Amino acid sequence: MSGFMFNIDGGYLEGLARGFKNGILKQVDYLNLVQCETLEDLKLHLRSTHNNNFMADETGPLTASGIDENLRQTLVTEFQYMRNQAVEPLASFLDFCTFGYMIENTILLMAGALHQRPASQLVAKCHPLGLFEQMEAINEAYSPAELYRAILIDTPLASFIDDSLSEQDLDELNVEITRNTLHKSYLEAFHRFCTRLGGTTATVMCEILAFEADRRAIVITINAFGTGLSKEDCAKLYPTCGHLYPDGLAALARAADCEQVKTVVSFYPQYADLFDDASDPAARTLEERFYVKETTMHVRSFMHQFHFGVFYSYLRLKEQEFRNIIWIAECIAQKNRAKIENYISIG
Repeated sequence: MSGFMFNIDGGYLEGLARGFKNGILKQVDYLNLVQCETLEDLKLHLRSTHNNNFMADETGPLTASGIDENLRQTLVTEFQYMRNQAVEPLASFLDFCTFGYMIENTILLMAGALHQRPASQLVAKCHPLGLFEQMEAINEAYSPAELYRAILIDTPLASFIDDSLSEQDLDELNVEITRNTLHKSYLEAFHRFCTRLGGTTATVMCEILAFEADRRAIVITINAFGTGLSKEDCAKLYPTCGHLYPDGLAALARAADCEQVKTVVSFYPQYADLFDDASDPAARTLEERFYVKETTMHVRSFMHQFHFGVFYSYLRLKEQEFRNIIWIAECIAQKNRAKIENYISIG
């Protein structure tokens, strides 16, 4: 009965998302892509898959950044169609999916303003899924503090602003602290929202968001070594909706080096292999191992029926596909094929 009720408003769009997911490149496609000699060959192969009109109007020299821009635009078209058709609560869920991109765009603008980068150049680098109306205020903002007032206070991100954040404190370190504080509030709010939705959506999404929260906590801890960030301030940036909360986060806050982080993480079976070089013959970095684990989770999301998690998982799988394609494109453009096969396959 729950499936019938779900399908009244969400069945069509869930089926659409699953159809989009089936168009994601398979391993055989990657085997063909790594054989390409030029970016033109890469473009032609991408057009032979689900991207039939991919870069059809492009006449200038191909670049990896140009390919990336066109890939993202196809994703935006698909996502916006689903968002325009969605009703509550799916509409709010899809909005939550875009808030992470908005945060990254906002931080990009702030960091660019610190270095006095031209506004037009900054906006052009923003992720298209994270654009919002108030971003037009960038043309009138000349400092990170003005950006704080113009963008953060009266936007969808306003509810994620912590009282401890101040526009007077925005230097290079504090912009990064702002990024992590916003993501912490965002993940916790998204987790609460999915919990209220209940059902399979809560089961799938709360596990995914717990992973996202734990990943941020681990990465924040490692990146804080050797900086002026105190352990107390570092602990305030940890999202509290993951499996590491509370004991694991408390232990991470006391860690003094990567070996101690590894010891803390080893007590959690789902993350124990992240620092185990012996279990990774490909010798991937920690970031890449997180991507591998994340990709597996999102593929498994599609094994469940009647839930909103497929929309979030589709976005994340497409992001991984784009990283794979751009990695291969960069290797081709730089004529460095030694590591061209170091992509993360999507099962």
